[in-house]
Amino acid sequence: MTRSERLFQEAQKYIPGGVNSPVRAFGSVGMTPRFIVSAKGAYLTDADGNRYLDYIGSWGPMILGHAHPMVLEKVEEACRRGLSFGAATEAEVAMAELICSMVPSVEMVRMVNSGTEAVMSAVRAARGYTGRNKIIKFEGCYHGHSDAMLVRAGSGVMTAGVPDSSGVPDGCTQDTLLAVYNDVSSVEKLFDVWGKEIAAVILEPVGANMGVVPPKEGFLQRLRALCTENKSVLIFDEVITGFRLARAGAQEYFGIEADLTTYGKIIGGGMPVGAYGGKREIMEVIAPVGNVYQAGTLSGNPVAMAAGYAQLTYLNEHPEVYGKLQKLGALLYGGMRSMCRESGLPYQVNDVGSLGCMFFASAPVTDYTSAKSSDTDAFGGYFRHMLENGIYLAPSQFEAMFLSAAHSEEDIRRTLDIMHRYFEKS
Repeated sequence: MTRSERLFQEAQKYIPGGVNSPVRAFGSVGMTPRFIVSAKGAYLTDADGNRYLDYIGSWGPMILGHAHPMVLEKVEEACRRGLSFGAATEAEVAMAELICSMVPSVEMVRMVNSGTEAVMSAVRAARGYTGRNKIIKFEGCYHGHSDAMLVRAGSGVMTAGVPDSSGVPDGCTQDTLLAVYNDVSSVEKLFDVWGKEIAAVILEPVGANMGVVPPKEGFLQRLRALCTENKSVLIFDEVITGFRLARAGAQEYFGIEADLTTYGKIIGGGMPVGAYGGKREIMEVIAPVGNVYQAGTLSGNPVAMAAGYAQLTYLNEHPEVYGKLQKLGALLYGGMRSMCRESGLPYQVNDVGSLGCMFFASAPVTDYTSAKSSDTDAFGGYFRHMLENGIYLAPSQFEAMFLSAAHSEEDIRRTLDIMHRYFEKS
């Protein structure tokens, strides 16, 4: 028995399912999770000494690679000054200024502790600002695990085969309206019926919790227009895409501005953190300026602020990082697409910049329904082959691959070679 297997047995005695987040359990791929002890650059090392080329990057935030020396230096300096104060600090002011300077649509920002908290707070701010209650979300878009958002939420619930969560009262979702991602008409119909009651439309500008599903041309622009026409708030959940697709995230990449934007782990360089921000007139409904209450003891934690400020400053000052990520993405995902085409495999490869996903599906994947058509058993066999050959992918068909600046072209070529060997023998 390996050390990871022993650790998993022990963990199941004290932690539900042996893990602190469901997808880590490896249940959908029929394996035991690997317990990671260290990471450097583009590589992870597990409790048994196995080394893996990592395409998860802590689910996105390690855009510069693991244990980047500049980020570690700033974290160590902050730790020596104290781990938490529960009081205002200069670091959070600097961080807020930096985010606002990088993202034109963000005029004010509030720090929180996770992407889930950022979404929950942004939705509350939108409702307080508009005086309306209803929210439009899209099937397959995941916005954290707050009650109102756990409706066909993609990601973990897709992996587990559970469409919604027990423990969520009907009343918590009665104002959540469902639309189909990439289907403008489904949104227009909801506005036709509920237009005067819709506080906000929230979505991932790139659906990255049902695999990777890019927006169709004109889709985001039409949502922007509908929200403007109906005086509803457009919320972009950029927990995945923020500061990853471009300096100003998906809004820069696609040339569109949201009213509110939510961020997660990437603004902490891997430390637990989140934020939401947007137009000043909306953000000023938040206490203590306005009457929308939101608070957090650890919000703006000085260590998280130090890590995030270091990472975002590097990205801001080194725009060539995005060029490298685009190049690596084209090499990896283009190579995967060519491999499928040349081998006659009926699989789909979706990608946007450094994000990508291979769907074990025979038809194009453009929304939640088409993503669910994927053969998860086939994915499981592919995943096991990749892991056994040192490639660490997300243990779910419905998660993204993440590239980092620490990956090399040689890493990409080795990955494609290992993939090709699997499909040759399948």
